[in-house]
Amino acid sequence: MTLALVLSCALTALAGAAPQNDTSHPAVPPPTGSASGPPALTEARKAASELKQLHSLLVSWRGDIVLEHYASGVTAGKLANIKSASKSVIAALVGIALDRGLIASVAEPIVTFFPELGRDADERKRTITVEHLLTMQSGLESTSGEHYGPWVRSRNWVRYALERPLVSAPGTSMEYSTGTSHMLSALLTKVAKKSTREFAQEVLAGPLGFTLARWPRDPQGIYFGGNQMLMTPRQMVAFGELYRNRGEVGGRQILSAEWIDASCVPRTRSRWDSDRLYGYGWWVQQFGDWQACFAWGFGGQYVFVFRDLALVIAVTSSTNASDERFGYRRSLFELIEREVLPAVATATSAGVRGSP
Repeated sequence: MTLALVLSCALTALAGAAPQNDTSHPAVPPPTGSASGPPALTEARKAASELKQLHSLLVSWRGDIVLEHYASGVTAGKLANIKSASKSVIAALVGIALDRGLIASVAEPIVTFFPELGRDADERKRTITVEHLLTMQSGLESTSGEHYGPWVRSRNWVRYALERPLVSAPGTSMEYSTGTSHMLSALLTKVAKKSTREFAQEVLAGPLGFTLARWPRDPQGIYFGGNQMLMTPRQMVAFGELYRNRGEVGGRQILSAEWIDASCVPRTRSRWDSDRLYGYGWWVQQFGDWQACFAWGFGGQYVFVFRDLALVIAVTSSTNASDERFGYRRSLFELIEREVLPAVATATSAGVRGSP
């Protein structure tokens, strides 16, 4: 049994058996066009069927699902582990907490919430802010990659993450780390005075029309912040639509438009790919003529938001291998850039209200 499988089993055990299907009310309306998809997206469907790692591809334009493709036995109601796309959900919850005055500002030092940091020998840690956590610029040594196993095996995930040495000054460079995002879940638990899942259900999932499934928690009972969240593909679309609509759903503002805009402003960049930028828990990248703000999880779990095209794309994939393997990510991105975006852009330019 591989280390990854052992860790996955251990994490699931922390939270109990996760449900495999969701029966809550659909988070987005059913397609208004043909069930087989409009002709302009026929090639996209065909290309999707050739991607062996792909489990689902949903395309929503102007709030209507115009392409809904499932593979490998996946159905509309099956929950997917969205992996690190969870970080974007956590970032949305931080935005809501800020809107509600539970957090003073993104400039607030996290020592306010974690006073034990004040006793750390490295005084620079006391300058780490909420914004540094959101942008992966805390400067703390990463708990991802080779450090992930020791971190999730530790007895206290938050303390372990806070105790990592600084590898750069806070606010100076990006150090991708799931432990950094998990600290935001711990922070939310403190300020909301309820679990991250309870808070998320009340302020996010509930207003979007679905029940958020339980996902793993750390040894202190804090819901995993930044990994292992469970959503159906349609719930992922609903989350993306919230960002496309600048925080509004059903005439109700559940997340400020200012936060949505701020989340997709590039604030740092990946050390591994300089073309890939990062905002508040969201990646930012150019796809041809169009910029995407997107959530991204291991294996190929994505929520793409192309605001200029009124477009949301949700993707779920096998979690058995990185989306870098076998050129899968490249093929998926090419599918979106060559088959989906031009068709939607043409329909958008034509001012057609129906399906592209």
